[in-house]
Parts: sequence; C-alpha cells; structure tokens
Amino acid sequence: MKKALRVVGIAVIGMLGLLALSIGVLYALFDGDQVKAEISRTVLEQKQRTLLIAGQPKLSVWPNVGITLDGVTLSERASQTEFAAVKSVRVSVGLMPLLSRQVQVKALDVDGLKLTLIKNKDGSLNIDDLRGQYADTSADKKTDAPDSPAEPFQLDISAIRLNQVQLLWRDDQAGTRTELSNLSLSTGQVQADSAKQTLRVEALLLSLQGKSGSDAFTLSLSAPKFNVSAGQSSSDALTLNAVLKGPTRHATLNLGLDGVQGNADQLTVAKLNLKLDAEVGDTHVKGQLNSPVALNLLEQTVVLGQLGGSLDLAHPAMPMKQVTLPMQGALKLNGKAKTVALDLSTQFDESKIDLNVKESKFSPLALAFDLSVDKLNVDQYLPPKPVGSPPDTNTTSSPNHETPIDWSALKGPVAKGHIRIGALQVANLKFEKINAQLALAGGKLELNPLSLSLYGGSTNGSVSVNAHNPTLNIKQALTGVNIQALIKDLLNKDMVEGRGNVALDVTTRIETVTAMKRALNGSASLALKDGAIKGINLAQSLRDLKTKVGQSDTTQSPNTGLKTDFSELTASFKITNGVAHNDDLSLKSPFLRLGGAGDIDLGAGQMNYLAKTTLVASGEGQDGKEVNQLKGLTVPIRLSGPFDALTYKIQFSSMLKDATKTKVEEKKQEIKAKAEEAVRDKAKDFLDGILRK
Repeated sequence: MKKALRVVGIAVIGMLGLLALSIGVLYALFDGDQVKAEISRTVLEQKQRTLLIAGQPKLSVWPNVGITLDGVTLSERASQTEFAAVKSVRVSVGLMPLLSRQVQVKALDVDGLKLTLIKNKDGSLNIDDLRGQYADTSADKKTDAPDSPAEPFQLDISAIRLNQVQLLWRDDQAGTRTELSNLSLSTGQVQADSAKQTLRVEALLLSLQGKSGSDAFTLSLSAPKFNVSAGQSSSDALTLNAVLKGPTRHATLNLGLDGVQGNADQLTVAKLNLKLDAEVGDTHVKGQLNSPVALNLLEQTVVLGQLGGSLDLAHPAMPMKQVTLPMQGALKLNGKAKTVALDLSTQFDESKIDLNVKESKFSPLALAFDLSVDKLNVDQYLPPKPVGSPPDTNTTSSPNHETPIDWSALKGPVAKGHIRIGALQVANLKFEKINAQLALAGGKLELNPLSLSLYGGSTNGSVSVNAHNPTLNIKQALTGVNIQALIKDLLNKDMVEGRGNVALDVTTRIETVTAMKRALNGSASLALKDGAIKGINLAQSLRDLKTKVGQSDTTQSPNTGLKTDFSELTASFKITNGVAHNDDLSLKSPFLRLGGAGDIDLGAGQMNYLAKTTLVASGEGQDGKEVNQLKGLTVPIRLSGPFDALTYKIQFSSMLKDATKTKVEEKKQEIKAKAEEAVRDKAKDFLDGILRK
C-alpha cells in the first residue's frame, strides 16, 4: 500500500513538475512586444485599419491560460479616425487542452468597449469590410472569378462577459443619432458550428441603457437556454423588457416567447405575449397582444397568424374617460423581400373598423392600405366644449403666439390607399358615404378624388397638403346641400335657409390656425333656391319707412325671429389674404330685389358689406299693401362688425337723398317733356297758319 501511495505521489509530483515546466516555458517564450506588432501588422494588411495597443500584453496561467490587452484602439478603414476602443480585453483558454495542442476558449471578457457604427448617405456601413462585404477594386483582382466558399466557423466558449459597453449609431441617410451606454452581456456556454448549422447558448443575460434625442431607454433580455440545430431546436421561455422615459412620455414593454420548437430552418412559437403600458401627457395607453408565431429562417419570414388582444385608451378629458378596442387579425413579415402584410379589425361602441396594410419598402416606408369604417363619431372621444362657448372666431390672436402645426410626420413615409367611411361626425359636422383615394409621397398628402354626402347633398373634389412649404389646397363642388343645417353645425349660427350649390377653390398656408385664415386665397361661389336670410325682414323694414321719414339712420342687431324670403340667391367671392370680396350679390323674390358689394374678413372675423334692397311688387305674402306706394325705391343696408355681433344699419338719409335726386330728375324730365310738347304745339300752329294762307 505504501509503495502504491509512493508511486502515486511520484506521479503527481512529476505532473506538477511538468506543469510548472510548461508554465515556465510559456513565460520564457512569451514576447509582448512581438505579439503587439504581429496583431497590428495582420490587421493593417488584411483590413487596412490601424490597431494600437497602449499597454503591454499580459500572460496569465491561472485558473486558465489567458492573454490580457489594455488600451486597444481600432481605426476606420484607411483612416486614422477612431472606430472602436477597448479599455481591457482578456481571452482565456483551457490549460490541459493546450498541452494537447488544442485551443479551447474558456472565457472572453471585454471591459469598456466604445464602438461607432455609421450608415453613410449611400447606404453603406462602416463595418462592411469587417463583414466581408467591402468591394475590392484592385487591378489584379479578377472580377469574373467565382466567390470562394466561406470558411467553416466554429465557436466553443465557456462564458462571455461584456461590461460597460458604449455604442453610437449614426444614420447619415435619415439624419438620426442613437446612443447606447452601460451595455452588459453575460452568458454561460456558447457553442456554434456554421458547417453543422448549430447554435447553443446557456444563461443569456443582456442589459443596456441608451438615449435617442431627449428620450432615455433601458432594455433587458433573458434566455435561460437556447438551442438551434438542423434537426431540432428549442428554447426555454425568452423574455424581453424595455422602458422608455422622456420629458413628456413614458412607456414599458414586455415581450415573452413560450414553447419555441423547430429546427435551423423553421421555428414555431406556441405563444407570443406582448404587453404595453405607456403615458404621453395625460393620455394613458395599455395594450396586450398574443399569437402563435411561425418563423422560416431561410426565407426570412415571420407569420403571426392568429393575432388577438386589446388596446385601452384613457384621457381625463374624454367624456367616457376610457375606451377599449378589442383587436384581431394576422401579420406576415418577409425580410428577404422586405414586405409586411397586416390585416386588423376592431369594434368599439358603434364603430367597426377593418384595416389592411401592405408594406413594400422598409426605407423609406411605402405603405399600401385599405381602411373601412362603418360609422365613427369622433366627438364622443374628444373633450366637450364649455357650455355656451362660441365657435373659434378669435379676432385678436397672433400667429406669433400660437404653437405651429407640426407637419414633419408627412415628410418621410410613402403611402397610398383607399378610405371608405359610412358615417362620420367630427367637430359637430356630419358626413356620409365618404370615399377617398389617399396618396402620400415627398411630403405631399393628397385626397383625390374625395367624394361624400353631407346635409342632404353631395360633394366631389380634392384636398391636398404640402408639408415642406406648409400649404393647404381645397377644391370642392357641393351640390344640393342644406345650407342652414351645414352652417348651424359648422358655426353654431342660424343665418341662412335654403338648398343649393357651393364651389370652393382655395389655397392657404397652414403654420397656425390664425395664419391659415389670414393667408386664404382663391375663389368661392354660392347659388341657393327657395330660402331666407335670417335676422331681418326687409319687407317690414320698407313698410316702416313711412314712420321713419325725416329721422336719422337706424342700427339694429339681428333678430332671430325675422327673416327675408327669397326664391333665388347667387354670389361669387374673390378671396385675397383672408378677405373675401363680393360685388355681384343677387337676391330675388316676388317682392324684392337685393344686390350688394363688400368684404368679409375671415382672418379678423368681421365684415363690412353694403346691401341695396328694391321693392319690385306688392302682395299679401310680405306686407305688400302698405308698401305698394314705395315700389322702385332702393334702401341701403350696411352689415358690419365682428361675426358674433353683426349689426344692420338702415341708411335712411342716403335713401332720401337718392329719392330726392330721383324726383328732381323726374321733375326735370317732366318739365322738359312739357316744354318740348309746347314747342311742338307752337310749331304745328305756325305750320298750319302758313298752309292756310
């Protein structure tokens, strides 16, 4: 027994001696300067990048053989600009396999990595050469030579640890910048074999912090075990958590994948579960989505065939405070063809919405969609106006004190689609049978053609918005519309009765609401039948003239109980810088004729208009008996003031002056006629006397 123990002891001492000898040889043969020079030379020759190692390479042998490099920097290709920098990197390998001339990486530790990734304006990346996608244009390269097959790639690392990584992503095409900081990654064993198409990762933990603009975000990913192979692939539950924090918004997203099965080509996920909780200002959004998932890695497709979930929207100003939208549909993404197809439907309250979206280009977005809504009352979900509040006719606000309207969302994407809405109410206006073709490209949004039914009539035309030089153009022809109902819902005023046609062709700038009113230019026309002007009874005013003779002009406010009937009313307007000018007003009735000219200042919310009323006949229907003697007399009436406080000024003095001039002219004509008749009589008598002689 003692002899056996002695033999074992001698063997152990021999192995320790051999190990010590090996370590001694390693230290003796290790030349840090030579290692630095060899690595730098290889990188420069193969990648045309400069690699600098500030510290002296260090060799360690316990618990594993490893090499540590401090202060490493790598330049951009063919440039001295820094691409990446590492505070410290250590690679350790197994000692015993090394003695058998096998390299087995035990651990990779990276601390303080700084990396800058750039997408150039031509779409290329500053890492294309590192990915083997750099175009070699040297003269001695044969362009017709077949591509060499990629070398098989094998990886077996017991652990990977990244700490304090900083990443900058700069997209010069889009003009955006995103920063990631405090990124950490840790794993258990990582094994990969490109020839066998296998990947195995244990205990994957990833966390990072970042910043995009004024928003900060954090992200964490956890996967206890992930195994992919040509025959069979599987994974334990995978979870992803993300948090976004900004000055005016906060969002939390949780993603879970359960039951991952398949192989290297195809994977299925029994259940994807997505939860969202976000706040933007006073708006609170909560949503959840779930579906089985099918992935084809070769075709790069992702299919969510049975989407289900809901979206909750809450705002303290909404009448119902909260609304829930159940959702169902399907989603298919093809990464190789760069296409996305989404079918989504929802129903809430009395509204049923179906949306079909197809994306044919990722950058920039190129959406094709079809939207169908049976009925939608937008006013139900907007804050109610205070009781008795007037419509927006602000006459004092300045564009300089208003928040500009932001149209930047229209400048990037490309979209084309069809919109159909059965019934829509917004801002108290009611529309039906809306049918529009939408096109968005180059920052210009156009609805053309746009047709719909409203207030017993219909309209056809187009609407366009140019976001680069923010302008709005409206071309619409309204036919057979109930003007009274339209104006009452639009302006909350009962001004005109009648049914007829309205034509609009206007353009305006849309930086602010006030600027939009003041920059309005174009034309408009109006043609109504069988209606009335509310607020004044012109026939009664003419009847009262007998009691007003000799008095000064009188001013009165509109009286909702009075109206002036008409059988026909037409007018056209030329609009310049928010002022609509009219000089061809024509109102006809069996008893009256009304013309006029003046300005309606839409920007300032006021008007100055002179109407002239003439009695052409009398009758029972409009107090005709008492005004018959005033037939042919013209009465000027001036409408002026802000829209909310219009006044009618009946100008009796001007009427009497005109009437006096008319009587004088009539008297002159009468005297002239009598004089001419007397001359004719005298001439006749003179001729008769001559002839008798």
